[in-house]
Amino acid sequence: MASLSPSAAGAPLFLAPHRAMFLSGGVMLLLVFLLWAAELAARAGLAPSPGWSLPPGWAHALMTVGGIFPFFIFGFLFTAMPRWQGLGDIAQERWLGSWRILAGGWAAVLVGLWVPLVLPIGLVAVLLGWVRLAAVLWRVAFRSQPDPLHARATWLGLAGGGASLLAWLIFALGGGAFWARAGIEAGVWWFLLPVFFSVCHRMVPFFSSNIVPDYVIVRPRWALLLVLAASAVHGALAMAGLNGWTWAVDVPAGAVALWLCVRWRPIAAQRVRLLGMLHIGFAWLGVALLLLALQAAGAQLGWYGLGLAPLHALALGFFGSILLGMVSRVTLGHSGRPLAADTLTWSLFLALQGVVALRMLADLAPALLSPWLMLAAVAGWLGIFIAWAARYLPIYLRPRVDGRAG
Repeated sequence: MASLSPSAAGAPLFLAPHRAMFLSGGVMLLLVFLLWAAELAARAGLAPSPGWSLPPGWAHALMTVGGIFPFFIFGFLFTAMPRWQGLGDIAQERWLGSWRILAGGWAAVLVGLWVPLVLPIGLVAVLLGWVRLAAVLWRVAFRSQPDPLHARATWLGLAGGGASLLAWLIFALGGGAFWARAGIEAGVWWFLLPVFFSVCHRMVPFFSSNIVPDYVIVRPRWALLLVLAASAVHGALAMAGLNGWTWAVDVPAGAVALWLCVRWRPIAAQRVRLLGMLHIGFAWLGVALLLLALQAAGAQLGWYGLGLAPLHALALGFFGSILLGMVSRVTLGHSGRPLAADTLTWSLFLALQGVVALRMLADLAPALLSPWLMLAAVAGWLGIFIAWAARYLPIYLRPRVDGRAG
């Protein structure tokens, strides 16, 4: 497999795929949430509206689900998946050009939020870069291995992300509101949740077994398959306008997630902060799915009292916490630094848990108070990730501290 050999050519940013991908994801995260903070400030009467070319909530969903998380996901998978499959590092020429297309496409999409004619052009570029990167990972995930389950599950999640982008492109070309909603639902349920859960199912018990004494790895295949199937069905039901029936799949998926959370021994894992962060982040998944089930069941009776709180438990609590914990871990380990969360990283993670609770409270608070709580939550999120970016993003621009390649 010579085409998968490592390459050490170029500036430090391009010595390993996670460097360029994580840096892009960090910059995108700050830009997108600065824009969303401006929108929430406008809703609170503190600033003029940003003047989006599409509904603000849709713009936020497109940029967050499709524009932030994928850079981190591709960076992680290009680093971890070859190791899962017993291969060497993926050569620079296999990913660098596609990363440039992907990053350039999202820059165009940002412009398209105000100039509608540019939006489909940017989405075409994003989809092209996405397909090229996924094609490289296809060769990794679908080579013969004794147990390729997690590699293939995450790759299928990438395919779901491609379907989400295609739906957004159809919308941008005039396809109607259904396609925007399909893009959002596919992005969450066919892309993010399958990828995040598959990675946690493989990595959290593996990391725990290296830290917790007398640890027994519990990661049954049926649990992975059940949650992935439930996520796929949830997305399909939501696209069909049958949101009130998603409880039927969210209840078993949420129960399995909480069962795994307990079996993975989260209390014992807190002896090491980086590991404890992953366990705390994973706990949000079961909570979020059961809240979503309660919301769906309530909708059958005309009750919508939870608003977007369950969705933010999933997006900020599960996705956000796992992102901060896992990306910090990969950054430290693959820059030659000790695998230990310093006080700043741990404090930022704990503060993130407060932001999740605050954002959920905003949906439960009286209408007069809700916009201010949302604004406070996005300000807290930005403060956390500005501090995180200042700590971690410069690492991608420097060689490894141990002198090794990568």
